[in-house]
Amino acid sequence: MAGVAALTALRAAVRECQLAAPSFSNEQASEGLAVSDELRACLLPPACSTQAASLLLQLPAELLSVILTRLGTCHLARLAATCRSLCRDAPTPPPLPRAIGAVEIELRRRAETRGLDVGSSLPEGATSWVACLLKRDRRDAQMRHVPLALGQQHSIFIDQVGRLLTCGIDYDDGTPPLLGHAVDPDAHPDALQRIGPPTLVPSMDDRRIVSVATSDEHCLALSAEGEVYSWGHGEGGSLGHGDELEREIPSRIESLSCIERIAVGPVATSAAVDENGRLFMWGSATTTYYVADEDGEPEEFEGSSGLGNELDAETVFQATPRQVDALSQERVVGVALGETFTLAVTDAGAVFSFGSCQHGGLGHGSLLSVVLPRRIAALAVTGRRFVAVAAGGFHALALTEGGELYGWGGGESNGHGREERTPQRVAALIGQRVKLVHAHDCDSCAVTEKGELFTWGAFGRFGHLGHGVLGSQLEPRRVDGLRGVEVVAVAITGTHTLAADVGGVVWAFGLRSVLGLDASGTDNNAAVLTPTPIPTLRVRVLNSP
Repeated sequence: MAGVAALTALRAAVRECQLAAPSFSNEQASEGLAVSDELRACLLPPACSTQAASLLLQLPAELLSVILTRLGTCHLARLAATCRSLCRDAPTPPPLPRAIGAVEIELRRRAETRGLDVGSSLPEGATSWVACLLKRDRRDAQMRHVPLALGQQHSIFIDQVGRLLTCGIDYDDGTPPLLGHAVDPDAHPDALQRIGPPTLVPSMDDRRIVSVATSDEHCLALSAEGEVYSWGHGEGGSLGHGDELEREIPSRIESLSCIERIAVGPVATSAAVDENGRLFMWGSATTTYYVADEDGEPEEFEGSSGLGNELDAETVFQATPRQVDALSQERVVGVALGETFTLAVTDAGAVFSFGSCQHGGLGHGSLLSVVLPRRIAALAVTGRRFVAVAAGGFHALALTEGGELYGWGGGESNGHGREERTPQRVAALIGQRVKLVHAHDCDSCAVTEKGELFTWGAFGRFGHLGHGVLGSQLEPRRVDGLRGVEVVAVAITGTHTLAADVGGVVWAFGLRSVLGLDASGTDNNAAVLTPTPIPTLRVRVLNSP
C-alpha cells in the first residue's frame, strides 16, 4: 500500500510540474533536470538489471518518459533487451493495433525531433522496430561525430572530453599550417614544426569538439554548440571567412550556426550541413587537376570543383558559405567531397552528385560535368535506401541501410579494381554488413558491423593499408593485425591510417612521423606495418549498444 501511495504522490507531483513548467526559471528547470538524473541513477544503474527495469515499470508514464529522454542510445538498448514490457514491439493479431512500448516511443520522438523520416514499414528482412530505430539513432550519431581526421602530414583527434589535439609536421616553407598551433615567429624560414605525440591545441581548450575534417591544405572542427572553426591554407576561400588569408590557429566561421556535419575536399573546398538538413558549400569554384595522357605523362585540366550553384563565369571562388539551392527541398544527412565533385545523401535515402566528372566519379554513366545536384539513377533503381557516402580523388562509395557497399569512379580504390562510370556493388564485401566507409585520394576503407576493418587502394608505399607489406591492394582486404579489435571509427590517407576501437584506443599504421607514436631514436620516414596503439591517447567514440 505504501508503494501505491508513493506512486500516486509521484504522479501528482509530475502533473503539478507540467502545469507549472511554463513559469519555471532557468534555475528551477536545472534543478528539475538534476532530480530526474538522480532518479535515473537510482532506478537504472549501468548494468541495467532486471530489478531496475521492473522499478521503471511501476513509475507513472509521465515520469518514465522524462527518465527515458535522459538516457543515451546504449542505455536504451540495454533497457530494451532487459525488459520486454518496455520494448514490446512484437506484432499483435489483426484487427488489434500493434503495441508500442516506451522505448520505441522515445526513439520515435528523437527521430521526429531531428526531422528524420523513419518510414511506415520495416526495412526488408527486419523484424523489430526497436532494433531498427536503435541502429538508426546510433548511425546518425556516428555520421555526425567524427573523432579522427588525417592529412598527408598531420593527424587530428578529439579526446574523451571533447578536446582538440593534433600531431604531425608543419613546414615553415610556404605550406599551410595545419597543426593549429601558433608558429614561432623567430623560427628559421626553412624550419619545420614537429609535434610528436597528440597535443592539445591551446586556443581550443575551452571548446568541446564533436567532429573534425581535414585535407592536405585546410582543417575544420565542429563544436558541440554547432559552431565551425577553420584553419590552414585560405586559398580559394576554403576557410569560409570571406578572404583567402592563411590562419595558423582555429577561427570561428561567423556565418555558420547550428551545424551538425562538416566535410572538406582534397582541394580548396568545404561543406557543412545544419540541423535542418541544409547543405552549405564554399571554397574554390574551379580546380586544376592532372590526368595521364597516352604516353603516361600528366596532362593539365581545368574544371568545376562542385559547389552546387550556378556561378558567374568570372567567379573563381566562393569565400563564404552559401546554401546549395537545388537541394533546399531535401534534407541532407551526409556529404563527401572529391577532387572535382561532391556527393550528398538525403534522409530519404537518395544520393546526388555534381561537379566535374573524371573516371566516372559522378556515377551518371558519362564523363560530362553536372553543375547542379543530380540524383544518381543507378542507385535509385536498386530500391535501396542509402545512408552514407565517401569520396576520394576520383572515386566514390555509397552505403545502404542494410550494409551493402557500392563503388564507382577510378579503379584503384573503388573496390572493383577497374574504372566504373556507374555504381556497382563491391563484390569482395558481399556477405559483410558494412557500417562505416571512408575514402581519401587513392585509398578507401570500410568497417563491418562486427568491427572488422577492410582497406584497399593504390601505392601503399608506407604500409598504410595495414596488410604488412608495401604496395597496392585493389580490392577490399581485412586488416588481420586488428583481428579481435572492434573498430568503431577510422580515417585513411595516402601516408597513414588510424582506427579507434570501442574503448577509444587509437591504432596507427603507416608513415611513423605522423602517427603520434614515440619517434625517438627511430627513422621518421620508416613505415609502421603493424597496427600499433598510440600511448596515453583515448578518443571520443560512441560505444556499440
